Amino acid sequence: MTGFDPDAAAATGSGIFGLSTTRNDARVVLVPVPFAATVSYGGGAENGPEAILRASHQVDLYDWHFGRIYEGGIHMLAADPAIAAAHEPARQAVQSGVHADAVVRAANAAGDLVNASLAATVGPLLDEGRIVGVVGGDHSIPFAAIAAVAEREPIGILHIDAHADLRDAYEGFRWSHASIMHNVLANCPGVQRLVQVGIRDYSEGELRAINASDGRVVTHFDAEWHRRRFAGVTFDQLIGEAFQALPERVWISFDIDGLDPSLCPNTGTPVPGGLLFAEVSHMLAQLVATGRRIVGFDLVEVAPGSDEWDANVGARMLYKLCGAALRSGRQ
Repeated sequence: MTGFDPDAAAATGSGIFGLSTTRNDARVVLVPVPFAATVSYGGGAENGPEAILRASHQVDLYDWHFGRIYEGGIHMLAADPAIAAAHEPARQAVQSGVHADAVVRAANAAGDLVNASLAATVGPLLDEGRIVGVVGGDHSIPFAAIAAVAEREPIGILHIDAHADLRDAYEGFRWSHASIMHNVLANCPGVQRLVQVGIRDYSEGELRAINASDGRVVTHFDAEWHRRRFAGVTFDQLIGEAFQALPERVWISFDIDGLDPSLCPNTGTPVPGGLLFAEVSHMLAQLVATGRRIVGFDLVEVAPGSDEWDANVGARMLYKLCGAALRSGRQ
């Protein structure tokens, strides 16, 4: 970083957060996945990675919680053009409203392509000892990255979301955004525990899946956290209880709609309630303080609107995630 001025404006053509860090010099490598074919309400998350990149140039680089995050080395790869090309026809098929066998096959094949591309990218990065952050796109997209990490060593997932995402092939689509955690639990035995926070929109079937998981899924419902806070329980106590269920190695899966929708009004399925930016920032800092190691993360469902507010929030959340991952395991 010789000659880099963190207080200067981001240079034209610079990388994520205005940095010029190369892939080989980065400890955190961000993998953009511009794919959101199966979203079932609002759209636009396929544009999230590019919008976050643009907004990141407005992020000041000294962070209250984690200091000079940029010094750890952060690089965003270019998106795989095959994924971008697969998104539009798959999305059009899904939006046709006629979920015939041919449509389901097309959407599932596109999901298979995303998984294959991500696996081929993430595997070498992990073997080099880098921290991988996946930037979506909808919540279907981090599956292959989570699977690759869990194949190497057992992990737990801290899942921040408005939704439980435990549906089996929602609307017939195996790789649905609403099925990511079902797919992880069914196909990744190395995921020892799924700890969910912010959950406030879920089906009875998902509730049955939680209750039948024999403790592998620990869900902290938004309504219950608020009930306890109204009764005087502190936020620190609540997140401390959530962390107790996590093993030493943690993947963070962060759907932006886990936040209060005033912070992500254009996300595909906003739900009233949720977490504030300050609460999630504090949660990340407290997770780091436990000594657990954040082995990777995803940030998904950022759908930029005309005013770029969602991307602005997403870029700042991404920087916090990078900071937490870089600081973790070193307490």
